[in-house]
Amino acid sequence: MTDGSMQHYALTLNRFLDHAAKWHPDAQVVTAGDSSVSSRTGYGALRERARRLSAGLAGRGVRFGDRVATLAWNTQAHVEAWYAIMGMGAVCHTLNPRLTASRLASMLDQSGARILIVSADLAPLAQMVLARAKSVSQLLVMDGAPPDRSEDRPDLSIGSLDQVIAEAGEEVAWGDFDESAPSGLCFTSGTTGDPKGVTYTHRACYLHTLRQLQAEVMGIVSTDAVLTVVPMFHANAWGLPFAAPAVGAKLVLPGRAADGASLARLIRSEQVTMAVGVPTVWLDLVEHLEQTGEDVPSLERVMVGGAPMAPALMDRLERRLGAVVQTTWGMTELSPLGTAAAPADPHRDAASSGRPAIGIDLLLTDADGRALPDQRDGEGHLRVRGSAVIERYFGQTEPATDEDGWFDTGDLARIDSHGNLYITGRSKDLIKSGGEWINPSEIEALVSALPDVSQAAVIGRPDPKWGERPVLLVELIKASGLSDEALLAPLRGQVASWSIPDEVVRLRDMPVGPTGKIDKVRLRAEHGQAREAGSTTPRQRALP
Repeated sequence: MTDGSMQHYALTLNRFLDHAAKWHPDAQVVTAGDSSVSSRTGYGALRERARRLSAGLAGRGVRFGDRVATLAWNTQAHVEAWYAIMGMGAVCHTLNPRLTASRLASMLDQSGARILIVSADLAPLAQMVLARAKSVSQLLVMDGAPPDRSEDRPDLSIGSLDQVIAEAGEEVAWGDFDESAPSGLCFTSGTTGDPKGVTYTHRACYLHTLRQLQAEVMGIVSTDAVLTVVPMFHANAWGLPFAAPAVGAKLVLPGRAADGASLARLIRSEQVTMAVGVPTVWLDLVEHLEQTGEDVPSLERVMVGGAPMAPALMDRLERRLGAVVQTTWGMTELSPLGTAAAPADPHRDAASSGRPAIGIDLLLTDADGRALPDQRDGEGHLRVRGSAVIERYFGQTEPATDEDGWFDTGDLARIDSHGNLYITGRSKDLIKSGGEWINPSEIEALVSALPDVSQAAVIGRPDPKWGERPVLLVELIKASGLSDEALLAPLRGQVASWSIPDEVVRLRDMPVGPTGKIDKVRLRAEHGQAREAGSTTPRQRALP
């Protein structure tokens, strides 16, 4: 007689699409076009195309563990590419098209990807990137015709994703590997300012999905239609391309258009019940509805994250949309969800990020990493650990955690008596604007290189729309008449357009601290206050 045992069932991500194709084959994946839906398919048909794409990639030399990069918007074709890459055991390296070509090339060189899959309208950017990133030998275009051969890269093979699918050979096995295998790669500057790669694993993302689906987190069900505005190139699109097929929910993808008018039209036409994205997206939607008098009656919940939520904005959203707003907190390093406010929590408010669900734990420490004796109501440095939390960054041998497995988030926080997390600040100087990180040091170095600039500093100022916006403070050489545009000129083409400061402040003397370094604490106190209601911000730029 032997003791009983359970089957080994590897937690690989292809199982979500396999499940959806078998049990919800007609549940839809919808992609928006310029004025109407550009594509509509069921999970069954999507799985078939993804399987054929896996075979096509294998025919082009992709093997287990290889990185395949994507530079694309939220579309059906991008979802197909995700499952095709991950299902065969390769690693999907998502790239953010909002970054500069040089930054993207650096990330590609680090990952060593040999194939780049790109949205058709991003092909010109891809060619600029590949003029610098020599590791990539193949460019595959989705949702459109491939461009002409690049003069900068005559060796580059250029084709279309549809062509690869049509010419695919024998089917390759999906999920035929250990669940601890890597599935994705995403670079972040969230805690240091220097881009670092976060490698996701199948097991971590699978468990993250199960945590998401809990009733007090996302609680998605098969009758939901989920609008995924959070980009697929940003922290796994918060895991929604896994969570929606896991329960057979309709997955609604906006493509490139995330303006209020486009989203309102899409929500109404697809009867969206849940929408997910950063606060600025929903502010644009509300402003459109207020201007037009339109409504989105199907919408029940809006989940926000990536930037602080002002209480006035939360009230405005709930009042105008008629939907419950769920606040969250997370990081790329957490796969990415850390905490979420339960929809029915009587203690939820705009400042709270909610509680952690099973599978992730929080710890508040002092500056030296010692746990605070009282974990409630005192401010401390936030650390996390769990089944979907980073252990080490891509290409690095040193762990990103302490000896007990805690990862230092770089955030300052407090936890109230009900267990709700409140992010109170950051221990580093990075600025978070519209859900994207801005590195002040990068801007300061470029501006300081101007011969008429004595010193330069960048701080964040609270902004009701973007969460924060950067302000450039400069001390000029005496008698210099440099204009604002001349001071900002070195940044153009070197940093992302939305990283360029909205305001330039000239100082007679830059304040310095006891060690001779610029005193940013004083700068924030004197120049970092939020603007009064009704005031305008000079040169306000919309995020692309």
